[in-house]
Amino acid sequence: MSASNLKTVRVDYFALLKEQRGLASEKLQTECSTVLELYEELQRRYGFSLKHTSVAVALNDEFADWSKSLCESDKVVFIPPVAGG
Repeated sequence: MSASNLKTVRVDYFALLKEQRGLASEKLQTECSTVLELYEELQRRYGFSLKHTSVAVALNDEFADWSKSLCESDKVVFIPPVAGG
């Protein structure tokens, strides 16, 4: 990783993703440009079973499109579908 392209972001996980990651949130460094690239990177790293099309994403407390760009200090939240009854 090139230091010039690294950004630190906070990622929050819920439900199944929280279980699969084993954490509710973390700060990490990434070279990813978009929230989709970040999810795909984390999916490879942690073995997330859900495709991004099944997950909602929020960027800085607002629901976002998967093509949204990542910036230094962004807060990303991945929200899987929730089963209920």
